[in-house]
Amino acid sequence: MQASDLLVSCLETEGVEYVFGLPGEELEDLLFSLRDSDIQFIPVRHEQGAAFMADVHGRLTGTAGVCLATLGPGATNLLTGVADAHLDKSPLVAITGQGGLERLHQESHQALDIVHMFEPVVKWNTQITDAEIIPESVRKAFKLAEYEKPGATHLEFPEDIAGETIDAEPLSTRPRVRRADPDEQSLQHAIELIESANAPVVLAGNGAVRTPTASRLRELVDHAGMPVVATYMGKGAVSDRLDNSLMTLGSGPDAEASTAISRADCVLAIGYDIAEHDPRSWNPGTEKSIIHVDHEPAEVYRHYNPDVEIVADIATVLDELRMRLDSTSGLEWCQDLRERIVADVQGTPESDAPFTVRRTLPYLRAVMADEDILLSDVGSHKMAIAKNFPTYEPNTCIISNGLATMGIAVPGGVAADLATDVNVVAATGDGGFLMNAAEIETATRLDLGFTIIVFNDNDYGLISKHQIEHTGEQFGTELTNPDFETFAESFGIATYRPETWSEVETALERAVPSDEMSLVEIQLGDHA
Repeated sequence: MQASDLLVSCLETEGVEYVFGLPGEELEDLLFSLRDSDIQFIPVRHEQGAAFMADVHGRLTGTAGVCLATLGPGATNLLTGVADAHLDKSPLVAITGQGGLERLHQESHQALDIVHMFEPVVKWNTQITDAEIIPESVRKAFKLAEYEKPGATHLEFPEDIAGETIDAEPLSTRPRVRRADPDEQSLQHAIELIESANAPVVLAGNGAVRTPTASRLRELVDHAGMPVVATYMGKGAVSDRLDNSLMTLGSGPDAEASTAISRADCVLAIGYDIAEHDPRSWNPGTEKSIIHVDHEPAEVYRHYNPDVEIVADIATVLDELRMRLDSTSGLEWCQDLRERIVADVQGTPESDAPFTVRRTLPYLRAVMADEDILLSDVGSHKMAIAKNFPTYEPNTCIISNGLATMGIAVPGGVAADLATDVNVVAATGDGGFLMNAAEIETATRLDLGFTIIVFNDNDYGLISKHQIEHTGEQFGTELTNPDFETFAESFGIATYRPETWSEVETALERAVPSDEMSLVEIQLGDHA
């Protein structure tokens, strides 16, 4: 068969349903091979959008999302979304085209050393220099992308190799490599630290939301009576309805969740990644006992220097801890903090209160089922969502907090709507929205139906907030925007621009359960 057909056959063997990307001359053979396959190629409006779609697909499904771009500017445009998947620990396989090998030894049109450019932001990548290595290269890319901790990989496919004839078959997939069971000595040390603590707390990170880890964590904290604080990317690992939940770091009118970590003398960190949240904020004096449970050893850092590291399958570790642990000090030491957090997130605003993200969230939560998905872009709204949006199931509040990239929400909504059967809401600020708003056309072309909420403050609000806190003034952050209602209507989607809290409630009640694309613009009265 043709080498491009072989690569696509390998993708089919890996179970790939969608390839998100942009066409290019050097991808011609590969594109026609995709056309003749069972895989749906989804043309998008910008390569960054393609990478974000693959990123969110991987995060929601646990299987690698695939994005495709041509050489040169196509590959460089893809880079940010690939880096986002890398730091957010989302399985992704990027494929880029390249010119023929015969011209790469010299300066050549659009030719860059893409393999070396991608090296810092992927777990592994390679240039396919011979059609014979296609099956091994594709299998390795998916195996490493999906292996804990998951992340991004990259394959470069030169156009002359794509056109070769080859007699080969895909490598068959195998069950994912399983981590070893935890060692007895480390388990016993961890149990002694927890049982001797006066105020132990669980810190649930990104690795805690990947099933079956979340279900095992819920069983453990229920059995042991331990409180849980989640990182932004760990939201939903334990339901915020449970008395054990203190929501996320920073939750509460006076950051009561962070206060709980400060009060704690022992922190059981589950799937925690310091790239997401600096431990200096909750362990400034380095006096806390820390138990690190993850698929990889802890990063070396003064403020995160664990007393014991259990590097094994996380779900298995949690099972072992549950079976061996007696009761702990319970929840009494932090129950007052839980009560203040719950009261804060349930409050609804006075009728004349200005629009803020924080005040909008109770209305949004009320119209979303537990399994519905909220994707947050990056900006001041992300902080409000992370701290104040109750989350009840794993992977139902998607926040980029590793690379923390603006522009992910709208393309992420495309991927989420394709990957699931639940209602999807993409929440974004005006700054992040316009970075990839063109992907609304992709969504309408695919006949998707999800809701975009634009929190509009005509500003890069989070930066303004920090500048004002530091200096008393702001600079370089103010924006002007198009008429978002007219803009959205030009794509043929329903739009809402509420002017009262009653209209906000009505707009969300209509938009979120709908099977149609819609946009709700919330014009903010102040930064929130």
